[in-house]
Amino acid sequence: MPEAAPLAGTSARTAEEPAGPALHGQRTPPRANGTPPPSRGLLRGLLRTARPKQWVKNVLVVAAPAAAGELFTTRALTQLTLVFVLFTACAAAVYLINDARDAEADRAHPTKRHRPVAAGQVPVPVAYAVGGALAVLAPVAAAWLSTPLVAALLAAYLGMQLAYCVSLKHVLVVDLVVVTTGFLMRAMVGGLALGIPLSRWFLITTGFGALFMVAAKRYSEAVQMAGKAGATRALLTEYTTGYLRFVWQLAAGVAVLGYCLWALEEGGVPHTSVLPWRQLSVVAFILAVLRYAVFADRGTAGEPEEVVLRDRALALIALVWMAMYALAVANW
Repeated sequence: MPEAAPLAGTSARTAEEPAGPALHGQRTPPRANGTPPPSRGLLRGLLRTARPKQWVKNVLVVAAPAAAGELFTTRALTQLTLVFVLFTACAAAVYLINDARDAEADRAHPTKRHRPVAAGQVPVPVAYAVGGALAVLAPVAAAWLSTPLVAALLAAYLGMQLAYCVSLKHVLVVDLVVVTTGFLMRAMVGGLALGIPLSRWFLITTGFGALFMVAAKRYSEAVQMAGKAGATRALLTEYTTGYLRFVWQLAAGVAVLGYCLWALEEGGVPHTSVLPWRQLSVVAFILAVLRYAVFADRGTAGEPEEVVLRDRALALIALVWMAMYALAVANW
């Protein structure tokens, strides 16, 4: 009987020897093919949260230099590329902080629950940290690599957008003004980076053109959500479709008037071009507004870039307008 103990121990050790690697394999199972590592999944989540589809809006940074005919120089291209990247970083910072702040509410939403932060792909502290870092670094980089005015505008944009995320998006009319101002800042920053004076007509046309598209989008959302519960924007229940229609119609009228005065004022100086392209571009501009208004009136005007790219006629009119204006700037 006493000799049985070592045999039992030997038997136990023999049984445990193959179990070690097996248990180790259970603790660290091999990653399935095609499954990204956690770090890569986090990076993808951060990228999705930064809304790459929205980056096309930042192309507006070329608006003022293009209007002034100072687009195709080495300095202009360098500065505008820098400003585009910095504005994209600022917008990404706002999206990250907004999604981190609204994570709990988004989890209860049928669509927003799939956002990376709400779904847990990006932890809330990480979203806050990355968003905060971008919000600090972008204005600092602008002050170092561009001009103080660009840095100030980016800081103002960040402050305004963060205030919008916290409270201003719940204030009637102010929410429309804030979103419109964001578009206007994009159009202004290129001129500030290159020291180009901004025409009052440029600011009026750009500002009210942006308000037209923002109000048209809100109107379309209100029409589509009429009689339905769970609107994507709580404030839509406070607006009436009649009011939003009035806003986008008013904004469209002011934008057209501003562009006409701008084109006629600039076209009054002597020129040697074959045709008065600047004045003729008024026709294309008005046609574009009228075509866009068709979708606004139907309640199908969503993101501006999607509206333009989805409708071939509108895209063609936009190309004709850009060609006319380019000919006017080049004085051909």
